[in-house]
Amino acid sequence: MKYFDLHCDTATECFERHLELYRNNLQLSIERGLDFEEWVQVYAIWMNDNLRGEAAYKHFCKVYNYLILELQKNESLVRLCTSGREINEALEKGKRVALLAVEGSAALGGKLEHIEDLYNKGIRFMTLTWNGRSEVADGCMQESAGGLTDFGKAVVSEMNRLGMIIDVSHLAEKGFWDVVSHSDKPFIATHSNSKKICDHPRNLSDEAFKTIVERKGLVGMNFYPTFINGTTEASIKELLPHISHFLELGGENVIALGSDFDGATMPMDLPNIEKVECFYNELVKNYGKIISDKICFKNALNFTNILNN
Repeated sequence: MKYFDLHCDTATECFERHLELYRNNLQLSIERGLDFEEWVQVYAIWMNDNLRGEAAYKHFCKVYNYLILELQKNESLVRLCTSGREINEALEKGKRVALLAVEGSAALGGKLEHIEDLYNKGIRFMTLTWNGRSEVADGCMQESAGGLTDFGKAVVSEMNRLGMIIDVSHLAEKGFWDVVSHSDKPFIATHSNSKKICDHPRNLSDEAFKTIVERKGLVGMNFYPTFINGTTEASIKELLPHISHFLELGGENVIALGSDFDGATMPMDLPNIEKVECFYNELVKNYGKIISDKICFKNALNFTNILNN
């Protein structure tokens, strides 16, 4: 199968545990991902809510430098790409692809000029918040959450100018609608499910999902059980109602995968990247190969054609 994953936290886990990206005991590694016919992996650098200001920016740089060194060790297998053209060229040559993201705009350290710095480092996706309050906006777990700050509105405008993709996963509802008002570019939710199926603040309302469809964005299905059924355990099949509901809302060309590997516990029958093909087979049984291939690979790949150098 072909696999495009919009979100994993493996880079941060490798940094914190001093592990290799190629071979490790985490939920995802390059070695195990090589079994896919084609594979595009978005590696997110996670920003804990206890990091703010210059300390947050310095932490981002440390994890980024570690990730780049690990990717350089494996450049014969995996190509770091920053544009749709580079992605397609790498895949044509039989390479796997790495894309870079930041989970939490705290990485900016509150400075607008750092957006261009991140962009020049190859970051192409940025989740505007994690769960709490940042200089940009409030996360979905923040009490009495507000929307984008003035700085946040400037960040959205600068991301649009550069071509960095806005990720609204973790963003509080008011912030989501502020993004709709202040962004004129497609945006995505890299790892969020349906609130209609599982009423969790991290999941998307029908109105939010339909807006992403209208904007020709992407929504990556998250494998974390709590976002699937509201408990600590789930099975592969329990993610299917989320997909079915989003399909009913017109999401055939929008639904993708955002595993959250190494950022969360996983379903009992989908514990790591080695079991993704079992999930794919379940999708094929329920939706057929054409839609399953869109969800697992084609929708995300088509979206990346808007990325530029």
